[in-house]
Amino acid sequence: MKKFANVSVLVLLASIVGVAFAQDAEAGRTIGDGLVALGAALTIGVAAVGVGLAQAAIGSAGAGTLAERPEAFGQILIYLVIPETIIIFAFVIAFFLNGQIG
Repeated sequence: MKKFANVSVLVLLASIVGVAFAQDAEAGRTIGDGLVALGAALTIGVAAVGVGLAQAAIGSAGAGTLAERPEAFGQILIYLVIPETIIIFAFVIAFFLNGQIG
């Protein structure tokens, strides 16, 4: 639970700093543009944290399984790659959000 509190504090700090930078933007930019950029950054960041936690559990369980059954390598590899699709989806969402700026 302490890790979640640390991550929450970092996300809150990043949000405050992002809004502060959005207010000092060049002419023609609005705070909405800064918030869209912040949303794109949080999309990738939060998805990466979630995938990292998932892959930690899958990787340790997979290493134990491979020690006992080396023939299960293909199955473990698929289980380890599945969470990476979340990062790909987050990148696509951030790319579309970034296209709205300007």
